[in-house]
Amino acid sequence: MELPHIPADVPFTGEQKAWLAGFLAGLNTRIGLPSEPAQPAASATAPISAATIDAAAPATQPAAEPAAAEAGPRPLLIVYGTQTGNAEYVAEQIETAAAEHGFAAATKDMGDMDLDTLAAAGHLVIVCSTYGEGEMPDDAEDFWQEVAGPDAPRLEGTYFGVVALGDSIYDGFCQAGKNFDARIAELGATRVIDRVDCDVDYQGPADDWIAEALPALAAAGAAAAVEEPAVEVPTPEPTITEPAVAEPAVVEVPETPEPAPAKSGGKSAWGRKNPYPATIITNSVLSGATSAKEVRHIEISLGDSGIAYEPGDGISIAAVNDPVVVDLILKRIGATGDEVIKDRKTEHSLREALTHHYEVGVPTKYLVDYIAKRTHDPEISHLVDTGDHEALDAWLYGRDVLDVLNVDPNLTITPEELIAELKPLAARVYSISSSPRVHSGSVHITMATVRYRTGNRDRGGVCSTYLADRRSVGEQVGVYITPNKSFRLPADDAKVIMIGPGTGVAPFRAFLHERVSQGATGENWLFFGDQHRASDFIYADEFGQFVTDGVLTHLDLAFSRDQEHKVYVQNRMLEKGAEFFSWLESGAHIYVCGDATRMAHDVDEALHELIAEHGGLSANDTEAYISKLKSDKRYLRDVY
Repeated sequence: MELPHIPADVPFTGEQKAWLAGFLAGLNTRIGLPSEPAQPAASATAPISAATIDAAAPATQPAAEPAAAEAGPRPLLIVYGTQTGNAEYVAEQIETAAAEHGFAAATKDMGDMDLDTLAAAGHLVIVCSTYGEGEMPDDAEDFWQEVAGPDAPRLEGTYFGVVALGDSIYDGFCQAGKNFDARIAELGATRVIDRVDCDVDYQGPADDWIAEALPALAAAGAAAAVEEPAVEVPTPEPTITEPAVAEPAVVEVPETPEPAPAKSGGKSAWGRKNPYPATIITNSVLSGATSAKEVRHIEISLGDSGIAYEPGDGISIAAVNDPVVVDLILKRIGATGDEVIKDRKTEHSLREALTHHYEVGVPTKYLVDYIAKRTHDPEISHLVDTGDHEALDAWLYGRDVLDVLNVDPNLTITPEELIAELKPLAARVYSISSSPRVHSGSVHITMATVRYRTGNRDRGGVCSTYLADRRSVGEQVGVYITPNKSFRLPADDAKVIMIGPGTGVAPFRAFLHERVSQGATGENWLFFGDQHRASDFIYADEFGQFVTDGVLTHLDLAFSRDQEHKVYVQNRMLEKGAEFFSWLESGAHIYVCGDATRMAHDVDEALHELIAEHGGLSANDTEAYISKLKSDKRYLRDVY
């Protein structure tokens, strides 16, 4: 029997859709059932006495409830693939909410998944982020290859839904989640709710999806339980001491997993919806005066917030748009800023909305499409009509919302029309560069301030210039921790190789301080680089002291512009390839942090090359070696 599916575009609320799905499922389960309740059949394996029959046969017998209702909570498998921890966070939310809908939920990282576990899942939720231009996260890649391969199991009888996370600025928006959604359905599973594709500000759409998905999954499970034949369970031979007074028969049901225990420590009261107003206690420039970059060291007090974190985690800063840009946009559309803007949950003045709630530094492609339809500008119309995503990305690079509006200075757009084409202002996440054991009560950030000039205007990164220029020591910023459980230190005796050029070194400063505080005995190796040693060697004194103290066994530096030929961290890796491979063979863990577009790719290529050369491995064997490093959680990346 095919379960009812409610289309996504019906004009109902989430609650209405969920009720209707359950109602229709219930109707379907009654089709073909006898009008009178059937007498329960005696088990062939359980002897029944006359007294038992008499005791179990009242004059009026109520209709039996579905077996599933007696069996307790139904198992729900929640599988996540994440690069920075967001998908894991959503998965944990689903796990928490699942108990209210009769599920005993278990959450698993895709890096720990196998096909047997997938095949056994009657109810399945997949939460997957997208890395780069449509790629799978590191922890999901191997599992995806198995699911996409010829040995993947058939999944008839499995009911599922998918949450996809991504960034709409990229052409491969939510592609990893889309791939899982299509493949799971292709394997025969029943999709009970449409996939949700979440942008950077994912919390609202994810919350709405969870509220609709769990009732739909529960309804599908209830329908399936009625349809399935009862499982005959052997009953041990009873010992009857008082035949005249027989106890009601006890039927054992298959054991159901207990709900997952609550995570230790509990959740912080501060989060995406309620950032903690933290005070800045240090805001200083690390880079030298001749540097092409402005790198800052920022320390933020956690006060009495109770916020806890671990090395490898990120801290999210509630960004605020530049008021100068906001004023220019208001002037461009002929608005005062006092206009009332209503969104899905509340209302704000237009100025408040553009300052605190919507992205104006990064224009959406929806806005570009909208402007293209309203203007006759040949360039932007050509970009949209041809579908050349690379050309459009190149055109958008360095432009903000005001630039897009100014494509046609005569175009009139209302505040409501503008807001409809913008996306919510997302918090910016920075890798934490401090250890909670060494830098108690504070969080440190190592941040590059983004500055550039185009179109006769000075521009800057939304959050980096907010912190650098508009927040001073003693002032507050909204913060919350973004855990990254996929980027944690190994056992104290394990060797660690860290590769982090530029501000990518931030979590490794935290790692080193943490290992010192824990008395870790494992050796440490850091690859760091930038343009010039004289102006760009951030934390030089600290790293030098780590070397002197024996904390850093090796410190390999790559300053690209200090010699005729550019030298990068991947070049240093290849130069030390033999020892690098020896460390891997002795169980070392590799960590990479920084730019995903070029650096992480180049480092990965160097890793393949040195393993093939010094391990004497073929291309296929090298790939298998690196896959094993990933599955063993010994090759971890925090890239962006």
